[in-house]
Amino acid sequence: MADLETAVEERLRAMAEAEIVGRIWWADHTVWKADPTEIADRLGWLRVAGDMRGRAAELEDFAKRAADDHDQVVLLGMGGSSLAPEVQSHTVGSPRLPLTVLDTTHPATLVATEARLDLDRTLFLVASKSGTTVETRSHLAHFWDLTGGDGSRFVAVTDPGTPLDDLATERGFRALFRNPEDIGGRYSALSLFGLVPWALLGAPMEELLDGADRMAGACWREDTAENPGAQLGARLGEAALHGRDKLTLVLPDRLAPLGDWIEQLVAESTGKEGRGIVPVVGEDLGPPEVYGPDRIFVAYGEHEGLDAIEAAGHPVVRLTQEDLGGEFFRWEFATAVAGHVLGINPFDQPNVAEAKEATARILEKGFEDPGFDELPLLFTEVRPGDYIAIQAFLDLTAETREALQRVRLALRDRFSVATTVGFGPRYLHSTGQLHKGGSNTGVFIQVVDEDRPQDASIPGEPYSFGRLIDAQALGDLRSLREGGRRVARVTLDALTSEVG
Repeated sequence: MADLETAVEERLRAMAEAEIVGRIWWADHTVWKADPTEIADRLGWLRVAGDMRGRAAELEDFAKRAADDHDQVVLLGMGGSSLAPEVQSHTVGSPRLPLTVLDTTHPATLVATEARLDLDRTLFLVASKSGTTVETRSHLAHFWDLTGGDGSRFVAVTDPGTPLDDLATERGFRALFRNPEDIGGRYSALSLFGLVPWALLGAPMEELLDGADRMAGACWREDTAENPGAQLGARLGEAALHGRDKLTLVLPDRLAPLGDWIEQLVAESTGKEGRGIVPVVGEDLGPPEVYGPDRIFVAYGEHEGLDAIEAAGHPVVRLTQEDLGGEFFRWEFATAVAGHVLGINPFDQPNVAEAKEATARILEKGFEDPGFDELPLLFTEVRPGDYIAIQAFLDLTAETREALQRVRLALRDRFSVATTVGFGPRYLHSTGQLHKGGSNTGVFIQVVDEDRPQDASIPGEPYSFGRLIDAQALGDLRSLREGGRRVARVTLDALTSEVG
């Protein structure tokens, strides 16, 4: 661990000498790559909190009027459009309008969500940067049909000029919010993609923006030793270069959803060019002996067992929680710095389209059932330094989550490797880039339904939600195999029977 600490100190000195912090703020793309593509037009997140202050009164007025006519909000979005609002919905104690995030195409989850709604009193917030996200388009088509095409129950957040922008205008949505174009989805927490849900929840707008501004001010410091974002980013980047590329997040229950947001930000930003940082979220702490030398721990608060893990030689970064806006900005800046350390562009996502294109081909040309695989054979391929990723295309129930948690911990303890759990298609917009573009250290277990008694239609499409999620699972399976990744396709019963 001494070698890592020395490397971090040297990195921070080198960053100070090269004026990296200032160059980030000056939008100098050469901090990351000589080619400005998807860098020069993706740095709006640095100043968006300040820019949004002028919209605060407008957003508050919109939210108050929306609350007069509605009792709840359902957010239809994926990835960067949904994860920050989900964090917010768990941290606001008494919301003005309770918010539900729908970011799955599993028909059972969709039907269960629908059954809990009073459609006449529900506001649908449709969020998509591109305005073309297949899951969000499908959700919109479904609920538009259910509400009889009542535009007053729909609000859109998107970039200017997208198909969703046009559709919201054409259909007379209650409101349309056009986000600044120079912000990528996973860096959009402090833009309108985060602030519109924040306003609907009834949380103080100034509180979020003040916290972000305070952290941004701290991240302006050229003295990298006093810069919280540069400190964290340099440490994460150097840890990965020293083989500690499994970023294990240790969070209190009240901050648990923040882990999913950090996971997407870090995984999609750094997992490319055969390298990357693997976020490990929600993996309960175990004894030191189950952890290999590829771990770094980042913790908020005190946790039983963490001192023993640190004493065993694993690096532990302890963060003092700032307000939510400050944490959003800290991690955004740190991830950009980690990208600099790793020598990659943290603002593109070159492998994300693979699974999308495979899904589209399957929906167009039809299915070929790949059958199921033998887990014992896959397990013979697990090596030290790997991680096991469970990819569950299943109904999002508490029982399913608990079963997968038991499985992941059993696998961690058996193989002494990091484990992750992602629900599809949600993870395709989060860790999917890392799975295909990062180092070939992932061992993937795709878990799918053996049969599905429920389905739901997608108006205007020749396929249903059940058909869509099946195509998404098969498309990702094909992409992983074509990329030479180790992967097995199983049912939940087979997985729990094999692992226990």
